[in-house]
Amino acid sequence: MYDIYSNAKNDLWRFTLGKDGSRKIMTIGPNPSTATKEKSDTTVAKVEEVARRNSFDGFVMLNLYPIRSTNFNSLPSNVDIQAFAENLTQIEEQVASDSECVIWAAWGENIRAREYFVASAKELFLRLQKYGVTWIHFGSLTKSGHPRHPSRLSYEWSFSKLDTKRYVRTLDT
Repeated sequence: MYDIYSNAKNDLWRFTLGKDGSRKIMTIGPNPSTATKEKSDTTVAKVEEVARRNSFDGFVMLNLYPIRSTNFNSLPSNVDIQAFAENLTQIEEQVASDSECVIWAAWGENIRAREYFVASAKELFLRLQKYGVTWIHFGSLTKSGHPRHPSRLSYEWSFSKLDTKRYVRTLDT
């Protein structure tokens, strides 16, 4: 079903999932849930539909942290350094391969659930600057200023540019 897929640890870690296209959107959620190379889940299905409705013919689902969990509260409190580092490397490789990279920040309030989610977002903003990435969010930001997660979206919303410098200040408070 998906022609872009990378994982590790018997699929307990998922780095990338998506469909190739000439105009892809890269979407970054908090952590992967149940979607696999063969089947979608609610979040991935919504990402795919938003991409299609907004003239993207492909998408790549990425995450701030690669360890699967249907509930972020079940994730370990402490970061797995190997998982964290490999995830950042895989994201950077995806971005480097796309000369007009558009990244949809889509982690919602859950970014505050683990310190390593925040650390990952900050590191990605720094690392990916050199690629001229366009950061966007879908719909309005949450009351706390975070880009909304795809599971809580309306297809009537639209994309807006994410001011990453301003957003990092939100993460520092």
